[in-house]
Amino acid sequence: MAKIRVLVIDDSALIRQMLTEILSGRDDIEVVGTAADPFIAREKIKQLSPDVLTLDIEMPKMTGLQFLQNLMRLRPMPVIMVSTLTDRGAPETLEALELGAVDYICKPKAKTETKLRIFADDLVDKVRMASTARVRPFEHHKAAPTDVHKNSSFQRVIAVGSSTGGTEAIKELLTNVSANCPPILITQHIPKVFSTSFADRLNRSLAMEVFEAQEGMIIRPGCVYIAPGDFHLTIAKSGTKMVCHIIQTEKINRHRPAVDVMFESILQAYGSKVVAVMLTGMGADGAGGMLKLKQAGAITYAQDEATSVVWGMPQAAFNMGAVDEVLPLQNIPAKMLNAALKK
Repeated sequence: MAKIRVLVIDDSALIRQMLTEILSGRDDIEVVGTAADPFIAREKIKQLSPDVLTLDIEMPKMTGLQFLQNLMRLRPMPVIMVSTLTDRGAPETLEALELGAVDYICKPKAKTETKLRIFADDLVDKVRMASTARVRPFEHHKAAPTDVHKNSSFQRVIAVGSSTGGTEAIKELLTNVSANCPPILITQHIPKVFSTSFADRLNRSLAMEVFEAQEGMIIRPGCVYIAPGDFHLTIAKSGTKMVCHIIQTEKINRHRPAVDVMFESILQAYGSKVVAVMLTGMGADGAGGMLKLKQAGAITYAQDEATSVVWGMPQAAFNMGAVDEVLPLQNIPAKMLNAALKK
């Protein structure tokens, strides 16, 4: 089997060496070259034809975002952003995903053996995943029109799970949804410092109100609730209302927030009155919870392989028999809103 060919792009010689040692230590990965700036990288891409790039955001001569934008216009290929994970850097990383980067990983702050091993394992997983990802030039996809009457009385809440490729899939899913929508609850695998920026970006661009879910927040129509990074989002009844509960119990399926935790909580709170949607993502988180929802009478949809960056989570749900219908991303909004009208 051919090895995954990686080009490492970073202005720090130390980081280039660290990434090279980590990736070269795996039998199925080969670092074919390194580059200290985007201009060197551009020439090495032509010479070496790598399968995957790792790319820093802050670099001399041209930023990683400028380079990424040019790359995705001229020669789209899988890119993993490797950058300092800070509140300040969150908007830039989310912009990189918008431009077409497949995924991101933060440079380890602490140099403990455990932290470095976790970073190394995560990096290798992401490179392997990126080598199989579907990468397309940056463009805005026009969603199918949502033919739901504005005065509709929705009977069900909508619950969405996603991971790799999910930040942009969620934005596309909700772009043509009107402000008059049922409550929408979302768990996206995302680090703590990114979830606030992610919710803010969606709130600025979408018709409905978008919140990073907080403890005790009342669930209302016309609102979207995003699970905060490093916390599970659960739902509970409080008097006559449903409210968000934010918990920091152990990771499930290696994730916190986890889709399974949200799906199972929503099942307890709403029973069958749910439309569950599984979007692009690596792994199998949420498949078990979606199956329980379907068995209880919920309506379930999964994004198809052709429009997913990584068809891991939707495929796992489909293989488990948890999905009523597999659909292209652009067809899901109208389907889920019409399904939410059903008693």
